[in-house]
Order: sequence, then C-alpha cells, then structure tokens
Amino acid sequence: MQTDSRRNSEPKSGTFRWFATIAVLWLAAAATAAQAHPAISAADSFIARYAHPLSGLDHIVVMVAVGVCAALKGGRALWIWPAAFIGVVLVGALSGMAQAPLPLVEPAILASLILMGLVVAMAVNLPFWIGATLIGACALFHGHAHGAEMPETVGRLGYTAGFVVTTAALHLVGIGIALYLSRRRLLILIRATGAACALIGVAMGVGAM
Repeated sequence: MQTDSRRNSEPKSGTFRWFATIAVLWLAAAATAAQAHPAISAADSFIARYAHPLSGLDHIVVMVAVGVCAALKGGRALWIWPAAFIGVVLVGALSGMAQAPLPLVEPAILASLILMGLVVAMAVNLPFWIGATLIGACALFHGHAHGAEMPETVGRLGYTAGFVVTTAALHLVGIGIALYLSRRRLLILIRATGAACALIGVAMGVGAM
C-alpha cells in the first residue's frame, strides 16, 4: 500500500512514535488500574471507564488496525480516518445507550476485523473517501456495542470520554507501529499484522477464541 505523500509522512514518524509510546503506557495503566480494584465495579471506578475498549480483543484489534491503515495511506488520511472512526463511534455509542435497535452488531464487528485485516494484509490502497466510509461503518457497530454495554450506574459523560480517549490511544499505537515498520522497510511485518487481524476475526466468528 502506497502512501499519498511519503515525504510528508516520514518526518513525522518520530513524533508519532513518541505519541504511540505514551498511548501504550496509558493503555497499560488503564488495564492495570482496572484489574487492581477487583472490589470496585467498572461503574464506580473512574479509570475502568478508560479501560472498557480493552475488555474485548475485537475492539482492540480493529482500533489498532485503523491506525495502521491511516498511517500507510498517509496524507490527510493520517488524521481524518482515525477522527472519522472516533466521530462515528460516538454516534453509535449514543444509539446503544438509547437502546436503539441496530441489526447484526456482533457479526458486523467480527466482519470489521476480517475486512480491516485484509485491507492491510493485501496492501489495498483504498481511495480516501472509500476508506473513510469503510472505517466509519466499522465504528458505528463498535460504538453501538460500547453504548449498549454501559452500566446503568455510570455517568454517560465520563463513560463516553473514557472510551473515546482509549480509542484514540489505540489508533496512535497503530499509527506508531506502521510508521516505525515502514521506515525500516519491514512492510512484510505490517502485512502480517493485517493477516493476524483477519484470522482473529475468523477465529472469533467460529468460536475458537
């Protein structure tokens, strides 16, 4: 997959590696803090709200894959594609909180893993708007699942802010991974991560994970 502007994206890789490092530390802290308070429910623990997207492998994999795709595409996709995911995931979350019906949420989530994984594995150079639309469609179902799973005793604002911050952190991890491997001409490893993403989706679909 070729970038829109390799010259523009490469100088920023160092910056994104730092952001990705911070994001990894944030994710580790959120997950550790959530596990360190077994007597406190997710509804009562402030930090557990941020750890909610880490509760499912399907969410983690897709959000990282979005970051990878955005970094590989480069140019304006580097920030618009992750922003599109975050924007639509909010819409989906609000619909889930309102218990608005959305068919085939779980199958669509698993399909998003397979689809995003294949895009990376096969080095598909998606047109900008098609990529944004695809990412937005994936985000709608993931967001709906987040909203529907919100505990009744937790505040909507805090819960929403928590999973949005962690979603952005996961995107940054994907961006950092892709830029780091691209600079070192390790594109085969990037494609391998895409294949792994797709295989995880298939395995979860057949109940193997």
